[in-house]
Amino acid sequence: MVLANTEPIAGQYWLWRDQKIYFVKAGANLQRPPLLLVHGFGASTDHWRKNITDLSQDFEVYAIDLLGFGRSQKPAWEYSGDLWRDQLHDFITEQIQRPTIIAGNSLGGYASLCVAADHPQSVAGVVLLNSAGPFTDTNPLGAKKVNPVQKAISKTLQGVLRQPWANQLLFAFVRQKSRIRSTLQKVYLDQSAVTDQLVEEIYRPSCDEGAAQVFASVFSTPQGKKVDQLLTSMTCPLLVIWGEGDPWMNSRVRGAKFREFYPSLTEHYIKAGHCPHDECPEIVNGLIRDCFL
Repeated sequence: MVLANTEPIAGQYWLWRDQKIYFVKAGANLQRPPLLLVHGFGASTDHWRKNITDLSQDFEVYAIDLLGFGRSQKPAWEYSGDLWRDQLHDFITEQIQRPTIIAGNSLGGYASLCVAADHPQSVAGVVLLNSAGPFTDTNPLGAKKVNPVQKAISKTLQGVLRQPWANQLLFAFVRQKSRIRSTLQKVYLDQSAVTDQLVEEIYRPSCDEGAAQVFASVFSTPQGKKVDQLLTSMTCPLLVIWGEGDPWMNSRVRGAKFREFYPSLTEHYIKAGHCPHDECPEIVNGLIRDCFL
């Protein structure tokens, strides 16, 4: 069961490194740290539409489109955790202007960890929802072991996809609405959450100038710090929420890795896929409140 779809809240733009960055703000509560919501790869502030209004009853809530996604500009830059770390830290410093709880899904979770590790003075807490990012471990997601032949094929494909012509073909394929819907249906347990509105929200930014180059950067950008390195540099409260039906990662095995390097964390496993905040917003919103109110 999901909340009824709501229209995204109107946002505004912030100029960062001469690039327009889109963000949304709701609520006002100066008695506790504000909350900054960070989407995953291919998503945007729209992906938090079931969370923002509800959470704004207790927090001053911000949601931001990472550079390269959503309504933010998409320059032909090298995209990395370090770039988004700097964007989020500067946003907290310039716009929010006080230590902030950062909540990130998937790629947004990794970017949030980067901020908390490298700029601890800016972060009052971290919420991770099926967070991405590699561990030093050679099998970071707890996935089945890949045999040498599969590994060689994977490296070959990555090399091919670094070629502009191949990337353009792949991007044209995956950005089709039918493919977006199919992917969402694979990573959401609650199929009723995969709506026309959700598909459109992911499809629309893929039509922007520069979107294909952002997609290509996935195959060419060097990996940043490992998750274990980031965790060992953190000191703030950490809430980890896992949609345990995520087909992209073994949440129980991955959760054990997080506990290994950050024993003081609070964790919850819920019946959801890769995007628990969108599938089970009432549960996720409640867990955030329980941890930080």
